[in-house]
Amino acid sequence: MPEYATAQAERHRLPMRKLVAASIGNAIEWYDWTVYTAFSVYFAAAFFPGELALINTLATFALAFFFRPLGGWLLGRFADLRGRKPAMLLTIGLMAGGSLIIGLLPSFHVIGWAAPILLVLARIGQGVSLGGEVSNASAYLAEIAPPDRRGRYSSFFYISTGTALLVASLLGYLLTSVLTEQQLTEFGWRIPFVLGGVLGLVGMWLRGALEETEQFEVNQPKAKALKNPLLLTLTEHPKAVGQLIGFSMLSTLCYYTFFSALTPFAVKTRHADATDVFLALSVATVLFVALQYPMGVLSDRYGRKPQLLVWSAATAVLIVPLSTLVRPGLGGLLVVFCVGIGLYTAMTSIAPAIMSELFPTELRGLGIGAWYNLTVAIFGGTAPLVIQAFAAFDASTLFFWYIATGAAVAFLVILTLPETRGTELR
Repeated sequence: MPEYATAQAERHRLPMRKLVAASIGNAIEWYDWTVYTAFSVYFAAAFFPGELALINTLATFALAFFFRPLGGWLLGRFADLRGRKPAMLLTIGLMAGGSLIIGLLPSFHVIGWAAPILLVLARIGQGVSLGGEVSNASAYLAEIAPPDRRGRYSSFFYISTGTALLVASLLGYLLTSVLTEQQLTEFGWRIPFVLGGVLGLVGMWLRGALEETEQFEVNQPKAKALKNPLLLTLTEHPKAVGQLIGFSMLSTLCYYTFFSALTPFAVKTRHADATDVFLALSVATVLFVALQYPMGVLSDRYGRKPQLLVWSAATAVLIVPLSTLVRPGLGGLLVVFCVGIGLYTAMTSIAPAIMSELFPTELRGLGIGAWYNLTVAIFGGTAPLVIQAFAAFDASTLFFWYIATGAAVAFLVILTLPETRGTELR
């Protein structure tokens, strides 16, 4: 039996063309989404007047999250009815267009209140886009994977995401190194947004070559026959909805804390050097990308559930001590980002598999899209705003206790999950 399994493993070849095409599109989506928070400290005053410019800019970031459930619902249902491929093409077009608009948008001093209004509209479009992107790209990767290799295939989702984050972080490091703060405020922040818009065209071209999944084609008639599909997720799959919300709560808190909220918090509140913050984040992001595939392999061999339990338990115990190291000095920042993000890979490497295994194919796009994005809107979109609000009252430690509490809740929810390693998708 071991020899047969080895022979099977040797015969299997990853469909790299499909994986890379889908993942590069996803990378561009996340690059566009991430640069907004990474450079918010530099462009806030361009769109909002007064001392609350950064708060208003982060509030706009949070507002866009509340359109993610709408995007997940509309584009998820669109993907269940018309296919994963057309849905993924639509999402990347919306995201790249929003990025280009922000990069070229005149400032408040030029066009007045039209500037923040247009900024909000661009962010709403990106929120709708990303709401559909996560669910549809996750479903695509899970549906093309053999049952015993779904963890490996799923890992490409966050390999692409991590690559996008690394590009955004390195770009931040480069720009903060070669440009003065005044130059960054005047024009430097526009560079990553315009670049994101241009890269979107590349992503659309790559995704245009993808084939539709067999899972979708077989189950499309079932999807068309469904009435009130969103209600069906609650009436027929309430446990799956609750489980998705439970572990996604911690996942989104981890993501938006380490990849978004900590950057402005470390610079503005803890007075860390911006270059050190971007460098530490870049190093941790390399680790993040490197660990995705090995973690996916581990989940295929030993199971999803043990991996998720270790991640949630370790986060609950370590997040508050780690927060004390967010201060000036590269060493402490490296520990914070590398430990926190390294642990997080236990979840991200298998997130598409875990979410896709909760719902049948005819409800998969909608089920993930609606409930995952609602959770992200509540807990992720508000993370940068909440951490800044706590800091304004000199109580920033409470934010990290908030994450620790979320980790404890997630641990209890994960205990209720069945082990899905090697199972067939419904």
